[in-house]
Amino acid sequence: MHEYDEQRARMVENHLKARGIRDEAVLAAMRAVPREAFIAGELAEFAYEDAPLPIEAGQTISQPYIVAAMIVALELAPHHRVLEVGTGSGYAAAVMSRIADEVYTIERHAELAEAATRRLGTLGYANVHVRHGDGTLGWSEHAPYDAIAVAAGGPDVPQALIDQLAIGGRLVIPIGPTPRLQKLVRLTRTAADTYTRDDLGEVRFVPLVGVGGWAEAGAAEPPAVMPAPRTPSHPEVVAKLVREAAEPLADIETASIDALLDRIGDASVVLLGEATHGTSEFYRMRARITRELILRRGFTVVAVEADWPDAARVDHYVRHVPGPPAPWKAFTRFPTWMWRNREVEGFTHWLHAYNGQVENPERRVGFHGLDLYSLYTSLDAVLRYLDGVDPAAARVARARYGHLTPWQGDPAAYGRAVVTGKYRSCEAEVVAMLRDMLSRRLDYQQRDGDRFMDALQNARVVANAERYYRAMYYGSHESWNLRDEHMFETLQVLLAFRGPETKAVIWEHNSHVGNA
Repeated sequence: MHEYDEQRARMVENHLKARGIRDEAVLAAMRAVPREAFIAGELAEFAYEDAPLPIEAGQTISQPYIVAAMIVALELAPHHRVLEVGTGSGYAAAVMSRIADEVYTIERHAELAEAATRRLGTLGYANVHVRHGDGTLGWSEHAPYDAIAVAAGGPDVPQALIDQLAIGGRLVIPIGPTPRLQKLVRLTRTAADTYTRDDLGEVRFVPLVGVGGWAEAGAAEPPAVMPAPRTPSHPEVVAKLVREAAEPLADIETASIDALLDRIGDASVVLLGEATHGTSEFYRMRARITRELILRRGFTVVAVEADWPDAARVDHYVRHVPGPPAPWKAFTRFPTWMWRNREVEGFTHWLHAYNGQVENPERRVGFHGLDLYSLYTSLDAVLRYLDGVDPAAARVARARYGHLTPWQGDPAAYGRAVVTGKYRSCEAEVVAMLRDMLSRRLDYQQRDGDRFMDALQNARVVANAERYYRAMYYGSHESWNLRDEHMFETLQVLLAFRGPETKAVIWEHNSHVGNA
């Protein structure tokens, strides 16, 4: 619980105060209510991220910023009576109950209403009252209300809610012409028949379904996030946030990383992402963490953002496996500097020495590439493998892959030529080659499992790289997604090949780690 208390305090400082929430009563309430208690246990670690999270009945709990912003707009006071439309998990009602006298909240999903009632009762929020029903009709028995908060977007303000608002009271609701286009609006009732209206900005909420809202069909629209107002961050603010989040290390080689390993626990995949592909210090720290995972947690695979055949050269060295000769040199094109540097070299020598002490070859730590840029080096590797195990298949492969050879010096030029109609696509040939190798899997694996796996992955690289170099010229997101999917599929292949006890460390850019 202490850990959640710290996260809650950081959430208030970083996501609320730093973004303009100044009402001390609201900030105190947000500090007091345990958001982790209003979401599923498996999502508790994300409780204090500024994002909506899924709850029962296909609904969401709103992001902390929007909860705070709406409550600020209501201008609550200790003597106020509040109506909420859209109970959800009960979190916003709990927050408002720390400020106002009584909170009445209506939820149209019986499952959510029942769960919120139990949760609020267990947590001791005795001044929150939950009802299952149509929130657009309000709760007339307890009207008038000093404040009404509507946590769903409607086509207009329901008349029943306007009628139940006290003179001087405020009603905050998202409204818009469609279930997806909304503005957050605040109505203040100045007299029996007069109101003032304030527009508080564009938002995205789930549809308000009911007599005074959208028909049930509108509920199929997906929930989204309210964008917080963007304000420039001063350097001192950024520095403060970094200080709060960072864990200082006095020395890369000697600092204790026990707390990090404790957090990793028995995970089978650890993703060590980075934002810049750079800095000697980062490379050294990444190597240090990886060494500790190998020594203390039994990790046996290091998979990196590098081409498969290039990384295979390193793999052969570190696992003491004789590699087949080839006329090309590994890691000699962009991004050369990512791998041809002293920090990576030092790690590979350490891994070579470590594996030299592991008697069982199956337990030696491998070094593998996940990327797909190596169209022609992978093509060459497939041909060399087939030359040795199946010369007839090698002849077929040369005929099929021959359509790509005019472009071997510049694979991007192949993609441009196909897209502009100056050259036909070779997709059918490279896919057929991959299928042929898959169909011969049992025969080839019996001869040499490791070498076949290497050749099969190279054939997969050729097929995906051919698609990638074509897709990149359309200028769409398809090429990026194709590349990330290839990386993830390659990781799956590695984990399956090395066995169910395999543990892998991934070295990649944050964008690929996030997508994976």
